[in-house]
Amino acid sequence: MTTLPADLQANRNEAVESKIEFAESRKCLVILVLSVLLILGSVYALLAGAYHISLREVIAVLSAHIFGVENTPVDRVHNTIVWDVRLPRVLLGVLVGFALSTAGAVYQGTFRNPLVEPFILGVSAGASFGASLGILYPGLFLNLQSGALIFAIVAVVLVYFASRIDGRNPIVNLILAGVIVSSLFQALVSILKYLSDDAGLRAIIFWVMGGFYYANWSDVVITAPVVALGFGIIWTQSWKLNVLSMGDDEARALGVNPDWLKLVVIFLATLITAIVVASVGIIAWVGLMMPHAARMILGPDHRFVLPAAALMGGLYILICDTLARTLTSAEIPISIITSVLGAPYLFYLLRTRGRFGFTE
Repeated sequence: MTTLPADLQANRNEAVESKIEFAESRKCLVILVLSVLLILGSVYALLAGAYHISLREVIAVLSAHIFGVENTPVDRVHNTIVWDVRLPRVLLGVLVGFALSTAGAVYQGTFRNPLVEPFILGVSAGASFGASLGILYPGLFLNLQSGALIFAIVAVVLVYFASRIDGRNPIVNLILAGVIVSSLFQALVSILKYLSDDAGLRAIIFWVMGGFYYANWSDVVITAPVVALGFGIIWTQSWKLNVLSMGDDEARALGVNPDWLKLVVIFLATLITAIVVASVGIIAWVGLMMPHAARMILGPDHRFVLPAAALMGGLYILICDTLARTLTSAEIPISIITSVLGAPYLFYLLRTRGRFGFTE
């Protein structure tokens, strides 16, 4: 076996490093573009609606509240629509997109399967049961959101302990336990639907379809710290997710404890999913579509996939929510729109999933 001269080897190393730096610079540029698009999408969402408000009036309202600038008088109606109605809705939509897409990227990377989505561990079924209890028996919890959050976490805890064998949680066991627990809670929701009156039944169905009808600053204040902290911790572990994608044995050989890592990231992904589901109901497909789309554009490196998927999820939710409240005079549940757009995408994934992997 021949070895290259030192100068040629150095040149080759420099070329490889330059290629890597160029690829990473391109990925950073993509994330920057997505950030700009999210900002523009947020501005458009503030402008769009049945009541027309100009960009100048939106800026005046935001300046008055954020910077205390009152050079331009702020109309009371504009202030109510922009600050109290549309802005909390936009911010909550971005947070929901961030949470669901981040959770989807974590689950897909951990399970090494592009068709896995955030509700695989029974989060949606548990939240639906808790929300249904909160709707029919409001005295049991502080509010509907509290019931949804409590039972979303209960569902995941049940899945975790049901799948645990000999101190470990194999991926197959987690998925099977998730299916079992989801079926159990779905059956309980069906019982509550059967026992409820017409008004309660409509409320349950409306909540399950998801939407931002009642978004307010309280939801944003509660959701934002949890999502931000969860995303931050997960992103700091992104390089370990890259190692985990090579397999448990390879991860152990490189000094990463796969069982502990899976426990931490799955718990955080489930927590941020539960907190947003408790606020807005079930919003399908986002956690499936956005991480896979980010992976197709940027490759399998979770250092870039996680922020890109989060930004794409926020932008996608804004687009769908804007359509939901502007297409007709009556607001359409957002999950209908995400499902209509997501079904063709799932068909595409089923036809092409063999060509996309999680390692380069």
